Amino acid sequence: MAVLTHTGYTEEDKVIIQRHYRKLLRVIKGKYTEKRMKTIRDAFELAAKAHENDRRKSGEPYITHPIEVAIIVAKEMQLDATSVVCALLHDTVEDTEITLEIIQQEFGKKVALIIDGLTKISGVVDLTSSDSMQAVNFRKILLTISDDIRVILVKLADRLHNMRTLGSMKREKKLKIASETLFLYAPLAHRLGFYNVKSELEDLALKNKEPEAYDEITQKIQETKAARTRYINEFTKPIKQSLDKAGLKYTITGRPKHIFSIWNKMKKKNVAFEEMYDLFAIRIILDTPPELEKANCWRVYSIVTDHYNPNPERLKDFISNPKANGYESLHTTVMGHKGSWVEVQIRSERMHAIAEMGIAAHWKYKENNTDSTLDIWIKRVREILQNPEESENAIEFINNFKSELFDEEIFTFSPKGDMYILPKGATALDFAFNIHSMVGYQCIGAKVNHKLKPISYELQNGDQIEIITSKKQRPNEDWLKVVKTSKAKGRIRSALKDEKRTIAQEGKEMLIRRLKAMKLSTGHENQHEITNHFGLGTALDLHYEIAKRNIDLAELKKFTIKGDRLFAPKEIEEIQTKDVIIDADVHKLMRKDADLTIMGGMQGNIDYHFAKCCNPIPGDNVFGFVSIGQGIKIHRTTCPNAVQLMSKYGYRIVKVKWTNKKEIAFLTGIKLSGIDDIGLINKITKIISSEMKINIQSLSIETNDGVFDGQINLYVDDTDELDALLKRIKAMEGILSVGRV
Repeated sequence: MAVLTHTGYTEEDKVIIQRHYRKLLRVIKGKYTEKRMKTIRDAFELAAKAHENDRRKSGEPYITHPIEVAIIVAKEMQLDATSVVCALLHDTVEDTEITLEIIQQEFGKKVALIIDGLTKISGVVDLTSSDSMQAVNFRKILLTISDDIRVILVKLADRLHNMRTLGSMKREKKLKIASETLFLYAPLAHRLGFYNVKSELEDLALKNKEPEAYDEITQKIQETKAARTRYINEFTKPIKQSLDKAGLKYTITGRPKHIFSIWNKMKKKNVAFEEMYDLFAIRIILDTPPELEKANCWRVYSIVTDHYNPNPERLKDFISNPKANGYESLHTTVMGHKGSWVEVQIRSERMHAIAEMGIAAHWKYKENNTDSTLDIWIKRVREILQNPEESENAIEFINNFKSELFDEEIFTFSPKGDMYILPKGATALDFAFNIHSMVGYQCIGAKVNHKLKPISYELQNGDQIEIITSKKQRPNEDWLKVVKTSKAKGRIRSALKDEKRTIAQEGKEMLIRRLKAMKLSTGHENQHEITNHFGLGTALDLHYEIAKRNIDLAELKKFTIKGDRLFAPKEIEEIQTKDVIIDADVHKLMRKDADLTIMGGMQGNIDYHFAKCCNPIPGDNVFGFVSIGQGIKIHRTTCPNAVQLMSKYGYRIVKVKWTNKKEIAFLTGIKLSGIDDIGLINKITKIISSEMKINIQSLSIETNDGVFDGQINLYVDDTDELDALLKRIKAMEGILSVGRV
């Protein structure tokens, strides 16, 4: 490692770098040919020299980051030597004087192509970019799937290491990066089959967004480890005996669900950790020949259900119908001893490798070059990304694509028995467009399982669909609300655009007549100025809005005229602050008596409103979102909209903190359920109103078969008062669950 003799590194640096590099060498030892190993060593030498003056936020030499990314790529993702080389070099072109030409000369065209892709998408973490630019950056990431999928795989490894080392960053930066990770990177890892990477990304995001919740669940998992191990041993004992008797080779493991999954389920079902019935799963992995995989997995299922009663609604056969990311496994949930439900996953070693290491293992085990569900998905991604219609609205594109990226799939069939995989929530109209664009354009309905259904019918697993068409049918704007898939939306927009062009022609003629009457140029410059003034994307949009009489051409009188040119009214002045750009209209709303301080180097405080989507109260972890016309909107960091706001509109997020608690009550809500006993509701309202002096705004209770579910909206001073109330109610006899809405 002669390069480390360079003056850019101290003796302490060299020790640190050598420790990381030796770790990489141990990981890749014996994995690649000697020629490949030499290329990896050369890549390290070049990267180490290029980054000699760079440091991480933690103070460590920057080169430790590319080395750790390379270790993730080689060890945890099991990728090839080219990916390891690219991991070592991934920041050189962006951050140093190394050029793509040098990379290509030293390591070849393929490595240069991947590094170029990584460089192009590096700006995705630019949290100062505008909302539309951020969406465009996300789109750049997805486009790399069309070039070389190793670009996105190395990027995932890069993001994973960055998430592991977020400790030295400011709280607000952690929130933004964690939200971005949940919004795009974790779903990508999931879709590409890297379950462990996806799980760790989600856990680390939770650790940085909700540290208290993360620590609490981690502690409880640790505290229950011994009891869980005893339970697993008792549960698996009879199964092992039967598997041995059947002569099957197997491995049985028990694993707890990852922390984010537990937290998410606790939040969705409003239950405590102790009330979670499926905190862990048993996994049975078979050493079996490929031709016997399916049969032996079902043999094991039969053995398991001989000992324990299965829940018929929780059987999932991903062997006959693999997930789109290539995942194959047989899942069942059975009633174990002590009245506990246990999930059992049954799979072969090949299936397990694909489940753990995703696309890398998928290609390793792929046989006969046949298209798998993962190949089909990648083809679909390329088709969506290459659709020019989707580029019109980057944010909408990302939202649509993300829904397809992360949603569950359903399996549907044509009348001839051909299978089509669609995202959950897809409609009959989506199915029509999936067959062919023309079938979609002419779709008027469908026969689903031989029964007539409208185009908006939401498809279910196993449905057989026959599309009914008419040559007189034409797409309309409402269809965009019916379809779920990006492909269908793109085709519909394309058809609507053709119609829009026809209408827009009339608007164009109206605009030209008005400009000529004002003795102004009818050229591109003036039309572009008008388009921007009205906040429209293209001249076509402008002409269309004029034709529809949504824009009054009399507005042109407000423009400044110089020669034959038009200039829009002066833009509102922007005020640059340390952390955020605040529009002057918002800046005028500053006041001195706010209960929250808006951080970021601004003088005074800014008028704010509490977001109705999450109703924050003093004591909550909160952030501010710049909302033009309504000052700052305050959201809880756990708000359902937080991930989208932070990931897509990072430049409009401001740090806020509580400064004092005035004599003011904040509206919040609690959900509760319990045994429908006489007088119980009266006791609850007595605690709230009489004992704790809390005002109730509204109360709604529904009972069913001796159990009630209810919601109470009330006014509290802060989180301490709310927590005290929840504790009091939870301690009452007959209460099954209680939590904040």
